Amino acid sequence: MRTIAFTLLTLISISSAAFADVALTAQEDGSIVVTADGKPFTTFIPNNHNKPILYPLIGPTGAAMTRQYPVEDALPTEKKDHPHQRSSWFAAGDVNGLSYWHQEDSFGSRVAPAGHILPQKVEIVAPNAISMQANWVDTKGNVDLKESRVMKFFATQDQRWIDFTITLTAEKDSVTFGDTKEGLFGVRVAGTIKVDAKLGGKIVSSDGLTDGAAWGKPASWVDYSGPVGEDKHRVGIAIMNRPDSFAYPTHWHVREYGLFAANPFGLHDFYGAKSGKNGSVTLKKGESITFQYRILLHDGNEIDGRVEESWKEYSRQ
Repeated sequence: MRTIAFTLLTLISISSAAFADVALTAQEDGSIVVTADGKPFTTFIPNNHNKPILYPLIGPTGAAMTRQYPVEDALPTEKKDHPHQRSSWFAAGDVNGLSYWHQEDSFGSRVAPAGHILPQKVEIVAPNAISMQANWVDTKGNVDLKESRVMKFFATQDQRWIDFTITLTAEKDSVTFGDTKEGLFGVRVAGTIKVDAKLGGKIVSSDGLTDGAAWGKPASWVDYSGPVGEDKHRVGIAIMNRPDSFAYPTHWHVREYGLFAANPFGLHDFYGAKSGKNGSVTLKKGESITFQYRILLHDGNEIDGRVEESWKEYSRQ
């Protein structure tokens, strides 16, 4: 077991609060526990069914902000639906016709084969950073893509955030990301936060679109906030897209039932067949695309959480 602590005293903060001590602790099962000032932040679980996940995402108030099911038993506020939507993950719904987003027992209402994202190397590469090399393996054991990912963890008294840089490189002669809404960089929010719970949950995009109107639209960021805990305190999760990320500004597969995903590939689904739009992308062997996202966990709504300010700081880095 190994623990590395990090005090971020030299960075320019989006908040006047001091940075917390972030610690990464490698576990015997291959997972890595992340804490902020000794308090739970998240755990990176590289081997969780068919794709790596972060579970749970715990905000600065100490409340879990992502759904517990199916990693653990469902809470009374949670629906036992979409078991492939596990807290926070990155996967595509159509790679050469195969889904890495789903899993074998959860492709809608029918059983269907799915690809597996298999970590090859996971390590702590900096006091606040995890690196992963992984293979996207099809049902015949062939590698479609190689993934290189770095996740950097930060925290202050009233905010926590994770910066992701993810590069996918084609291993086959031709790899096509199909046009589908099922993808890409996903979070499933806690049952009390989702809009459909009718407890005050709200979706807001950087363009001011709210709830169902934000679905399928491009935006620099989207925020999903709502109440948690017995005191129904409002907290929020924002996902941000950097301007130098592939296909910026990304489109958003964000649903009132709690799914929250950045997806640049689903234009046919988002705009409809008559639009003539197609989000599919084909890579030749050795070609790469890179995605950059930030997850911000904050107190209050998107204004309280200074989401726009955080996105501007992130985009300037």
